[in-house]
Amino acid sequence: MPGTKYSTEMKAKAVRLVREHSGDYPSEWAAIGEVARRLGIGSAETLRKFLSAVTASA
Repeated sequence: MPGTKYSTEMKAKAVRLVREHSGDYPSEWAAIGEVARRLGIGSAETLRKFLSAVTASA
């Protein structure tokens, strides 16, 4: 099923890590890419979509 590969907890952790560590990288995109790689998320774009969804719902 689409949209069920990553748990809500995993998405929340990934978003939190990007927010906490984005200042450690030259750009937010670089932070997204590194967090995605470290957590085994398929692509940086997937994590960017997680962030967009959280931002849109806030």
